[in-house]
Amino acid sequence: MAHFELGPGRTSRAVEHRTVDEIWYVVGGRGQMWRSQEDRSEIVDLEVGTCITIPVGTRFQFRASASESLAAVAVTMPPWSGDDEAVFVDGCPEWRVVDDHDVPRTKSR
Repeated sequence: MAHFELGPGRTSRAVEHRTVDEIWYVVGGRGQMWRSQEDRSEIVDLEVGTCITIPVGTRFQFRASASESLAAVAVTMPPWSGDDEAVFVDGCPEWRVVDDHDVPRTKSR
């Protein structure tokens, strides 16, 4: 389990997981998540209480609203396998990453 927080107006780098499914639950703020798998792609609005799944092999990226941070807790199944689990991929074509090192702060894993 991990707690993520992304600052106001920030956009994460897009990743894809090699072996784990993930479930996110938003605990603070507002934002959006882009998910893409095979020929399907969608952007989902995130707010407190939103629960979203990220199946293995799904490319995803998230961003916080301009005015507030986005915070979520997430669990992986099976447990996180290590530093090479998440692979950077091309993200949402309409979103721009503000800083190449713009990754969310993780409080625990």
